[in-house]
Amino acid sequence: MKEYETSHLVKQEDLNHHGTLFAARAAGWLVEAAFVAAGCACGTSEGIVCRNLHEMSFNRPVQKGRIVRFCSRVVYAGRSSFMVAVTAADALTGDIYIEGMITFVTIDGQTGGKKAHSICLDAPKDDRERRQRKQAEKIRAQEGRGDRP
Repeated sequence: MKEYETSHLVKQEDLNHHGTLFAARAAGWLVEAAFVAAGCACGTSEGIVCRNLHEMSFNRPVQKGRIVRFCSRVVYAGRSSFMVAVTAADALTGDIYIEGMITFVTIDGQTGGKKAHSICLDAPKDDRERRQRKQAEKIRAQEGRGDRP
């Protein structure tokens, strides 16, 4: 699947009491980056809701003044749900700061019930995408969903 990029400059107001990127701010940026991929993959931003933020993990602290590039792509597609992998890295060095997976569900605007989306995954383009897809399968298996669409 196509990869989408967004970037954020880490400013003073984004920091925690340790002087590094506040996890809640990072989570917001992570979900926002995932939503960009979700909306582009669905062809609309209407009727897409975040269901779950999975396994957001920091590999290292993020300091003030860093430009963080968020790369996101759809790595699993069921009937009405799909999962987006996001990697946040230093825009200048490429060092990976944060990784996470977000599940979205498409809903009908009239009824509020789940609705099928039109996302079809193509073949993985690289090892990283293959690894992300395996991680998505693992998360679904842990949730008791297996590989059902």
